[in-house]
Amino acid sequence: MSARVDTSRDVGRGNGHYIGRFAPSPTGPLHAGSLVAALASWLDARAHGGTWLVRIEDVDLPRCVPGADQLILQQLATCGLIPDAPPVYQSQRGALYQNALDQLVASGHAYPCGCTRADIAQANAALGLIKPRHGDLVYPGTCRPDRGGLQGKPARAWRLQVPDAPADLIHWQDRRLGPQSQHMATAVGDFVIKRADGLWAYQLAVVVDDAAQGITDIVRGADLCDNTPRQILLQQWLGLPTPRYLHTPLVLGDNGEKLSKQNGATPLALQAPIDTLETAGVALGLGAIKAGSVPDWLTRALEQWRSRWLSK
Repeated sequence: MSARVDTSRDVGRGNGHYIGRFAPSPTGPLHAGSLVAALASWLDARAHGGTWLVRIEDVDLPRCVPGADQLILQQLATCGLIPDAPPVYQSQRGALYQNALDQLVASGHAYPCGCTRADIAQANAALGLIKPRHGDLVYPGTCRPDRGGLQGKPARAWRLQVPDAPADLIHWQDRRLGPQSQHMATAVGDFVIKRADGLWAYQLAVVVDDAAQGITDIVRGADLCDNTPRQILLQQWLGLPTPRYLHTPLVLGDNGEKLSKQNGATPLALQAPIDTLETAGVALGLGAIKAGSVPDWLTRALEQWRSRWLSK
C-alpha cells in the first residue's frame, strides 16, 4: 500500500493562510474568458491578503503547444498579474498522481476498466440514456469488481467508483452560486482518473496538486462547477482538505456558448491592457473602472472586489 500523498513540498501548506491559484492549460494563448478567471482568482487572493499561484496544467501533453506556457505568463504579467512563486508543471508531478492512485486502489475505491467509448455508448443506448450535448456519457459500471470486473478484457483506464445509493449526494456551498449538490452515479457515473492512453486525468491531478500546494480557495469559471463534486469525493477518499469554491460568470461567444479556443476565441489583444482589464472587470460585475495605469486599475478593482466578496 502506498503512503498518502506527500503534501509537504509546496508553498504554504498547512499554515492557515489564504492560497489561491490560476491553472491554465498551455494549449494556446489566453483569451478573454481565461483572463476573467485569472483576474478573479488574483483579486480574491489579494483581497484576503493571501498568496496567488499559477499552475501550468500540461498533463494532457498531446494538446499542449510549445512555448504557450511562457506566452501565458507574459500575458498575465502585462496585465499586472504576477504569481507569488514560480509556476509548477503537472507534467513533472506524475509520482504524486501515482501515489494517489495506489492509495485509491488499495482502499477499494478505484478499479481498472476495459471499456471503449463505443462500449459505453452501446451500454448507455441499451439503458435509454442520451449523451447531453456538452456532457459526458454516464459510465454504467460495467467493469466494477462487484459486477465481474474486466471479464477477460485488457485494462485500459482506471476509474473511481462513486457512491450510488439514492441518498448519496455530494453537497457543497459555492460562494457565488449558493448551495449545490449532485448525485454522481446518475450524473457522471464512475469517472476516469487515469486515461487509456496512460495520461493522468484532470480530476485526479487537480485534486492532488491543490492539496500539495495548500490551496484554500478555488476561484474559476462556472463551466467547471460540475467538476466540483468529483473533486470533493476524491478529496474525501484521499484524506485531503476541501477548499472553498467560487465559480465566476462565463464569457460567451457569438453563438451564446462559453468562449473557448474551440469556439472562436482569439488571443488577448494587449496593446491596451487597461482596456482589456476593463472588459474582464465588467464580465465580473465590477462595472466600468477608469484608470491611468494597470496598477491603478487593479487597485480600484480590488476595492470593489473586497466590498463584494470578502465576507463570502
